[in-house]
Amino acid sequence: MILSDPISDMLTRIRNANMAGHVKVQMPHSKMKSELARILKQEGYIKDCTTENVEGKSTLVLFLKYQTNQKPVIQGLRRVSRPSCHHYVGADDIPRVLGGIGTAVLSTSSGMLSDGEARKARVGGEVLCYVW
Repeated sequence: MILSDPISDMLTRIRNANMAGHVKVQMPHSKMKSELARILKQEGYIKDCTTENVEGKSTLVLFLKYQTNQKPVIQGLRRVSRPSCHHYVGADDIPRVLGGIGTAVLSTSSGMLSDGEARKARVGGEVLCYVW
């Protein structure tokens, strides 16, 4: 299956698995998805991420995180930049998601960074998605 927007596919898989109460979610592996998973883990939205070989294909596995009352830690995901409409921001214009409660993920010249890391490094870039 050919995907025109693999990041949207990843976010949709996470959103669907959260709503269904799954412990883990699998998706085709890519460097960009792996970096996004690293940021989600670093920011505390998922427990862990691993790469497995399933039927000869590299697969990214994310282990979702739930609160004690089985409520998902990830309350929402929103794709900002799309293949048809890219959204770029400067270092001074990095958005705050829900007043700083959420996280914006940016693709910068220094690699993929969370909004806090991008502010600290004073770099702007393409806003990929919001997570809260």
